[in-house]
Parts: sequence; C-alpha cells; structure tokens
Amino acid sequence: MGSKNKLKRFKENESFKNVIQPSREEVLKGLSLRGEWHSFFENNNPIILELGCGKGEYSVSLAEKYPDKNFIGVDIKGARFWRGAKTAIEGNLSNVAFLRTQIELIDSCFGEDEISEIWITFPDPQIKYKRTKHRLITRPFLEKYQYILGNDGILHLKTDSEFLHGYLLGLLHEGNHEVLYAHHDIYNSSSPPQEATAIQTFYEKQYLEIGKSITYTKFRIKY
Repeated sequence: MGSKNKLKRFKENESFKNVIQPSREEVLKGLSLRGEWHSFFENNNPIILELGCGKGEYSVSLAEKYPDKNFIGVDIKGARFWRGAKTAIEGNLSNVAFLRTQIELIDSCFGEDEISEIWITFPDPQIKYKRTKHRLITRPFLEKYQYILGNDGILHLKTDSEFLHGYLLGLLHEGNHEVLYAHHDIYNSSSPPQEATAIQTFYEKQYLEIGKSITYTKFRIKY
C-alpha cells in the first residue's frame, strides 16, 4: 500500500464514529472508555473483541451475524481496519467498532470483567524462540485477557498454525485452564462448531483452497 493511500485512510479514520485512535500516552494513563464501553454502544449487550483484526472482515461478519452483541476489532494498523470500519458504516452496523492500539496494552483499554469473549483469528505464530513474547497467547497475555474477561469469559483461537495450536494446548494444560473444544482440523471434524466455521476470512479461504488444515480452540482461563 502506498504512503499516500495510507495517509488518506488514516485521515478518513478520523472522521469515522466507529474508530477510536488514542495515543499510546492516553492508553497508558487508562483509556477514557475503559470500563465505559457499554456507554459507547449505548446498550448493555455483551462486548466481544477480535484481537489483531487486520482488515476487520471477521469483526464485521460477526456483527452482522449477531446483532444482539457488540464487537470491537483491535489492531495497531489503522490503514488495514479502515476497510472494516468503512464497510460497517456503509452497512449501518452500529454494533461494531475498531480500536487502534497495541494488544499488550489491552488491560489499559478495558476494565475488569468488561468483555464477554475474545476472538484471535490467524495471528502471526511467531515461531522463532526470540519472538515468543510477541505471541498473542503467552502466559502474560492470557493473564491480561483473564482480567478483562473474568472467570466466565470465553476465548477462541482460530489458526492455520499447528505449532500455535499445540503451544496453546500446552499452556492450557499446564495452567489447568478449561478447554471447551479443540480440534486440529475443524473442517474435517465429525461435528465442527458452527461458530468457528460459519465465517471465513479472505486468507482462510485461500488456506482451504490449497488443502491447509484450520485449527480451532475454545477455552476459558482460570487464575
């Protein structure tokens, strides 16, 4: 994407009522919406996050499918989720928003027990050992998620990386967390969960076309 196009999208994001773009300093102080997200949506419906939302297509599709829930796509790359934000506005979807921030600051953006579910869809597996801390499912990240979810909150990891799937299952077993569903190839499962197969991202469709397995894990964190 050219720099001019990026700048144009950044500028347009500023005019979108469904886009929140705080500075890092604002987030570190505690985002003003922290604990107040229901007032942003003007309802008390459950709030669900998609972390590393990319172009926002999954968040928008979830919002279309579940109008009685609120969705927030989180990503640091605003020029990418511009597409999702624009699609949501064009479709008059008032139950989806986008937050531009770093995911390691997620507990400064949302209050304790404020979130009902978290989706992590096709994150970079960060396979190299020196990149371990950047995986979105390390122990420190899980602790942050548990804070904003509480003990009843649900997480979903959907990935084409068998490495990341196995790494997560190891963490969950080690921490005695609750695995609600896990499969290394959901589209070849005898009873695939509808919530995990009903929506497919652009890249997911490409993976399936070349015969790549899609893994899925649904779980709760218990601390």
